[in-house]
Amino acid sequence: MVRDHVVSSCLRSVGYDAGAHVLEIEFVSSAVYRYTGVPRHVHRELLGASSPGGYFNRAIRGRYEYRRVG
Repeated sequence: MVRDHVVSSCLRSVGYDAGAHVLEIEFVSSAVYRYTGVPRHVHRELLGASSPGGYFNRAIRGRYEYRRVG
């Protein structure tokens, strides 16, 4: 999955598979996680957030199933 770089103190890059509703996030620690069942608007809002890390904590963490990849 292709990920876009984000300016954040905790996230490095974000990718999204619209067909599968899978959000992939690379953290600054280099850990990569895939979140399933994520609506497209959540991906758009994450990319447009003034604080992507803050948005992740409010809208994604603890709300979607995930697994570590890579």
